[in-house]
Amino acid sequence: MSDYGLIINGEKVPTEDGFPVINPATEEVVGQCPFATRDQLDRAVRAASEAFIDWSRVADAERAAACGRIADALTAHAEELASLLTREQGKPLNGLGSRFELGGAAAWAGHTGTLALPDVVIQDDETARVVQTRKPVGVVGSITPWNWPLLIAVWHIVPAIRTGNTVVIKPSPYTPLSTLRMVEIMNEVLPPGVLNCVTGEDELGQWMTEHPYIQKIIFTGSINTGKKVMGSSAKSLKRLTLELGGNDAGIILDDVDPAAVAPGIIAGAFLNNGQTCAALKRLYVHDSIYDDMCAKLVEAASNVKMGNGLEEDTMQGPIQNKMQYDKVVGLFEDAVAHGGRVLCGGRIPDGPGYFMPYTLVADVSDGMRIVDEEQFGPLLPIIRYTDLDDAIRRANGLETGLGGSVWSADVERGAEIAARLECGTAWVNSHGGIAPNVPFGGVKCSGIGVEFGEEGLKEYTTIQVLNVSKAAA
Repeated sequence: MSDYGLIINGEKVPTEDGFPVINPATEEVVGQCPFATRDQLDRAVRAASEAFIDWSRVADAERAAACGRIADALTAHAEELASLLTREQGKPLNGLGSRFELGGAAAWAGHTGTLALPDVVIQDDETARVVQTRKPVGVVGSITPWNWPLLIAVWHIVPAIRTGNTVVIKPSPYTPLSTLRMVEIMNEVLPPGVLNCVTGEDELGQWMTEHPYIQKIIFTGSINTGKKVMGSSAKSLKRLTLELGGNDAGIILDDVDPAAVAPGIIAGAFLNNGQTCAALKRLYVHDSIYDDMCAKLVEAASNVKMGNGLEEDTMQGPIQNKMQYDKVVGLFEDAVAHGGRVLCGGRIPDGPGYFMPYTLVADVSDGMRIVDEEQFGPLLPIIRYTDLDDAIRRANGLETGLGGSVWSADVERGAEIAARLECGTAWVNSHGGIAPNVPFGGVKCSGIGVEFGEEGLKEYTTIQVLNVSKAAA
């Protein structure tokens, strides 16, 4: 028997089997998570389907108000959820950690409630009135990752609810407990069946993508898994929003002051311990300032308190799970074996937990694993360039295209160069900043569709044209 229950039709549902969730800072068990069966998934989808009949017809103002109630509920339970999130995810309570994530989740939910998709009158004359409306797609299946479990869940759930859909969400098996509790809290302010949560291993996600009564899948995760989601969803022609991996490049121009930009670069690279899809993961630095830039980056990355995130002064937690930890360490060791110069970090501390300090590796190049593969951890390769056009070509040379940045003392020059990057979002003199009113998504293999703002809201709807003839019957 698990410590937690599935949330189906507004009720907590126990399961016969569970699995342990591990605190990555201590390697101790946080709690037992319920293991959903296929039958329980069917029950959740059936509850969402039945709830959709009424929820899709609820007045738009009431659905907007529901988003506000969700925001209020998240605020009221923020400290409880932040503590649970830190214990299972590892991120610190403070800084840009769990409390920040809960604040962002509440703010996103509140803002989403202010968005609307009004009807568009295409024609209105003596012959006909033609109006384009948007209708909810039905039951939305949400599959979320372990890096920002609650914030990304809100990104999936609230736009779906706002537009009249119902939801079945499956969180990552690495971080399921905080999502289960958050969904339980949300159900206190939503009608039964509108939001359901099932938990399990990867097999459960495949059952969702193949389920005939789920009309849309929204997935945030790796490119390889995204391709599998797309393949299995094709059997029922599900609508898809895929926010997949990135290997974002930053290009440092020859006119920057290294001391001025170094803190922003470190912040963009090591947000959430580098475990962010749109973190800066490859840094191209002009030869004329390369050595100075390396020195200033070391200063900005040093003296960060690393440890258990429950300690109030901790600013860096562990890598979230053993598999990801082994991957990041492997990329680091491969870089050193091929001539990479360690500027700081790299030392793996003794004791429990999947800890690695902020690590900078210089004198690496394209073609090395540390550059070509997404690290998704506290590890940043620094690459020297002399020709700007060549740096842009190298930045665009991978299959990913989520974000990118250009750093320059001349913002107009920076913007001109940033526009040449093949990515969904191009930043100038910052990296990774997002907002609930700004569409966000990737190109190439970094995803399909967008999230946030009105464009993100549209992803949860289909267009219906109402064509009313004014001719006499």
